[in-house]
Amino acid sequence: MALNPPLLAVAISVDYAGGKRVLQDVAFQIEPGEVLGLVGQSGSGKSTLALAILRLLQLKGGRAHGTIEFGGRDLMRLGERDMRSLRGRRIGLVLQSPLSSLNPALRIGTQLTEAWKVHAQGSTAACREAIGEALASVMLPSEDEFLKRLPSALSVGQAQRVLIAMAILHRPELLIVDEPTSALDAITQAEILSLFDKLNCELGMAVLYISHDLLSVAAICDRVAILHERRILECAATTQILHDPKHPYTRALLNAMPKPLEQPQTVVL
Repeated sequence: MALNPPLLAVAISVDYAGGKRVLQDVAFQIEPGEVLGLVGQSGSGKSTLALAILRLLQLKGGRAHGTIEFGGRDLMRLGERDMRSLRGRRIGLVLQSPLSSLNPALRIGTQLTEAWKVHAQGSTAACREAIGEALASVMLPSEDEFLKRLPSALSVGQAQRVLIAMAILHRPELLIVDEPTSALDAITQAEILSLFDKLNCELGMAVLYISHDLLSVAAICDRVAILHERRILECAATTQILHDPKHPYTRALLNAMPKPLEQPQTVVL
């Protein structure tokens, strides 16, 4: 009996203007409902990979070569019209700068409504219900008082939750999150990580979790891929990466992680 195909299978290289190669023969898969962590230093090409999957590299002057198969279709062969029907509906995106990602001039309710209307048709009541469900999923209120707020009236953590609600409005099969906790304090980081874990369990959506922070990735990811110098050095179950890494660079990352403070010894006088 044939095994089910992966939800996403990527095998690409990426060049920017001037022939600068940013990613070289990067290959990985994500199964339906799986959380895959992509860990790499700043400038390693993590965000470039996210843009490549969404076919948005041209906005940055980049070009991908290879295959990006999603749901049995090679996204590299799709036209822009077909890609627009996938972005936001079957593949969601959460960026790392929530306040700058939201339109400062539009109220929260207006932005959520516009995001819903891009891929859905229905009554005002149906739109309001979908928005209410999405906000409830990220533990935000859906009352008019909140929906009438401008982004400037939100905390950074609230703004990040609004972005997540917007990304899951249409219950995508894959959610790409790019450094979602980098602008948050430690407590809010933990809350957002717990939220992604909750969404994965309750909605069954796969998550590509992009971060430079191996600790946060280890908290919620089933597998981890290590990206360094344009290539994925290893990709394995989180427990293996943490306890039996194969590549010297991965071992160096682990050695650089903060160690828990040792308990002080009791001194008997």
